[in-house]
Amino acid sequence: MTTEKENRSSVRIPSLADIETAAKRIAPHVDVSPVMELPLNLPGKRIFVKDEGRNLAGAFKLRGALNAVLSRPREQIAGGVCTVSSGNMAYAIAIAARIAEVPMAAYMYGHAPKSKIAGVRANGGEVRVVSDEVYWSYALGHDVPDTAEDFIYPVTDQAVINGHASIGLEIARQLPEVDVVLTPYGAGGLTTGTASALHRLGHKAEVVAVEASVATPVTAALAAGHPVEVEMQRSFVKAIGGPTVIEGVWTATRQMVHRASVVSLDQTVAAMRLLFDEAKIVTEGAAATALAAAIHDQSLKGTILCVLSGRNIDAADYATVLQGGTPE
Repeated sequence: MTTEKENRSSVRIPSLADIETAAKRIAPHVDVSPVMELPLNLPGKRIFVKDEGRNLAGAFKLRGALNAVLSRPREQIAGGVCTVSSGNMAYAIAIAARIAEVPMAAYMYGHAPKSKIAGVRANGGEVRVVSDEVYWSYALGHDVPDTAEDFIYPVTDQAVINGHASIGLEIARQLPEVDVVLTPYGAGGLTTGTASALHRLGHKAEVVAVEASVATPVTAALAAGHPVEVEMQRSFVKAIGGPTVIEGVWTATRQMVHRASVVSLDQTVAAMRLLFDEAKIVTEGAAATALAAAIHDQSLKGTILCVLSGRNIDAADYATVLQGGTPE
């Protein structure tokens, strides 16, 4: 069993060799996600999107999940793996465990999206529903499950970050002229991983963390100079936002990311509708915050790439969005 101390350790900025090794390891199971320009004709901006929802798990987290599971010694995971997740990482670890042919379980709260719970079960994973209090104690690294399975902490597991960083390698090849990369910030893996690869490549692009107005821990941490507690409002944007940034990954994030952009729920659902209307791309709320920021944040200029982090949204919520409403 992994110890609490190990789970709460800080990640480091991975080397370019680490990132390239991870990218090679996961390549048989992850397609390079496409980049396309949206013809929005906004002054001073060219806006591109990179659709991470196209992979098997419907979200970028398959990258880190695969690298974490497939890089572990067989004897370490023979008895199974488990994780804590509001949805996408649980789904991704379930797929990685199926590929590795080991058992898997996910600790999730009861109001996790049904589509993500179904994804775990469809891939042979077990869903263990816990209270919000227990969920956040695991998610923030304050405690770990009492289990013999190998616990893959989705925030500061170095192999997870290295896998996520493969996105940055793709961005540098697909859109070398990019000035700004917008990444929805949940636990921090997408932002930190993407920034790590661009940093190691010596790329000029600035990586900006994007938050929904219902929970803005990154904005608060940047203002205070350290992690602080913020208020949270429950919303359909479930994959990003939390009561605070997690120090173990924030120590790496803050070395490379110096700005956050905050968008409203109305701006987010408008971006979801725009993506469907203009590009036939389905996104969950967290993913669309990146495009909302690109459109509405007037401080963002030049060639902008929005990483669309995933598409795992419940059908009823997405129907509400397409009909012009905002899901509860």
